[in-house]
Amino acid sequence: MNKDLLPPQNGRRQFINTSLKLAGSAALLNLPHLSNAAAVFAIRKDYTVQDVIDIILKEIPGAPFKGTVDTIKSGNANNKVSGIVTTMFTTVPVIEAAAKLNANFIVAHEPIFYNHEDNINFVPNNEVVKQKQQLLQQHNITVWRFHDGWHVYKPDGILHGVLKNANWLPYYEPGKPVMKIPTASLKEIVAHLKSSLGIEQVQVEGNLNQSCERIIMIPGAAGAEMQIGLVEKEKPDVLIVGELREWETAEYIRDSLAFGKKTSLIVLGHSQSEEPGMEWLVDWLQPKIPELKVTHIASGNAFTWI
Repeated sequence: MNKDLLPPQNGRRQFINTSLKLAGSAALLNLPHLSNAAAVFAIRKDYTVQDVIDIILKEIPGAPFKGTVDTIKSGNANNKVSGIVTTMFTTVPVIEAAAKLNANFIVAHEPIFYNHEDNINFVPNNEVVKQKQQLLQQHNITVWRFHDGWHVYKPDGILHGVLKNANWLPYYEPGKPVMKIPTASLKEIVAHLKSSLGIEQVQVEGNLNQSCERIIMIPGAAGAEMQIGLVEKEKPDVLIVGELREWETAEYIRDSLAFGKKTSLIVLGHSQSEEPGMEWLVDWLQPKIPELKVTHIASGNAFTWI
């Protein structure tokens, strides 16, 4: 035997004793009545809000960004996290539901205080802003916006989520704005989206009997320049958006149809088009922080259709 592989002579007794203790512990843990004993020795990791943010941003190309809206909107980065909720909008019901789950960290995609940069003085002395701040403080909840980074992620986290729920991922090629789906009428596509995305009502421009297969999906509120620009360049059968200004893209589509062009329009609603992406964030994030429970709470549609 190679003596160089043995512990020093004066430490051999200690080495043997330690080995016997470890072997004995392993044997005990294998006994039926102590089969769960390993959990006693497991080290539970505590995460602060900043720890979780850092774990997320580590996966985002180029993050952290300068001038981003992805900042803490309420609460403290040093707070220890008891649970996480993902959502589109940090509504009052979402806050209250998070508190019931003992989740004190909300990751939201959109603003919390009614303007893009969450400037609480956007409208000075806003009573609703003050009430919302008080509610968050009451439950010791921290809110962080995750917008820019989730769109920069490859694949775009929001687009991936909505295509996943619509069962259109097999037709999507990264970098190509147009998807070619199995041929269907505009009416059938509308019915499919309402069913797969859980949407009660959508807005439509176009001939419901039109045969369609070339689709452009732009969730959220990308703006008229992108929406109209892609239609002009790609000439899809259907443009599907989350939200638009009616005096921009909607009027462009109306005039283009009047001139005999074939691109129809489906407006899903801003929240409805992006919520699936925040739902998918749970599946993406949970394996990275197994010690914490991550839950999606849909903020839902603000409107009631009458």
